[in-house]
Amino acid sequence: MVNALKYLYVGAVYLVLYAPLLVTICFSFNDSVSADAWFGFTVKWYERLFADKSLINSALRSLFLAASTATTSTVVGTIIAIALHRYRFIGQKVVYGSLSVIMLSPEIIQGISLVMIFVILGIPLGFSTLLLSHTVFCFPFVTITVLVRLKGVNRNLAEAGADLGASDVDIVRFILIPLILPAVFAGWLISFTLSIDDVIISFFVGGKNYEILPMKIYSMVRTGIQPDVNALCAALFFATFAVVMLSYRLVRNRK
Repeated sequence: MVNALKYLYVGAVYLVLYAPLLVTICFSFNDSVSADAWFGFTVKWYERLFADKSLINSALRSLFLAASTATTSTVVGTIIAIALHRYRFIGQKVVYGSLSVIMLSPEIIQGISLVMIFVILGIPLGFSTLLLSHTVFCFPFVTITVLVRLKGVNRNLAEAGADLGASDVDIVRFILIPLILPAVFAGWLISFTLSIDDVIISFFVGGKNYEILPMKIYSMVRTGIQPDVNALCAALFFATFAVVMLSYRLVRNRK
């Protein structure tokens, strides 16, 4: 009886999580502009989707921005995590607190604050402001992820390296980095996902000359959910699923 209830609960959770995705994917093959009923199977919405050059360009811009943001955030977040773990300095608690503030602050507040800074400094809105804003938004997640992994690393390894004559750079390069590499990769994936999915901050700092995919989708759904939007959501889901499976495979092979 207990096992049956447990499986029933797990099934209900998965149903709530994935039922909307399944409905979206199914209706992306619906041969009708109406989402009220099924009128037959078709792939014309995917053909229309991949023939839309403006949409493809927006997707490519988003991928490039997300990859750049993830890489920058990973470098910055990993350096800060190593510094917080290995060294003691004035204001360390302030740094810890600021990371939490950034992570917990509403995105709309971050977006308004950042666009005000860019306007005051006279920085034109576009790719550079998007990259800076997304990096500010994402790097705390990398820092926390790497820091948790660092706390599980045996400190005797670094001390043994120092006793054998290794410098701080050598200890970080040859001891810490290989041990925290899975966490660094996980932080990169988190940053990539957060960046490619962000709408609120991008709305304020993106400008008109650099339209990315989330803003394109937002403009498409303002007049109602169209079948090509369903096709786009399904394509994004399959792409995300492929990335997750690839990362899982890489981590498993590394273990």
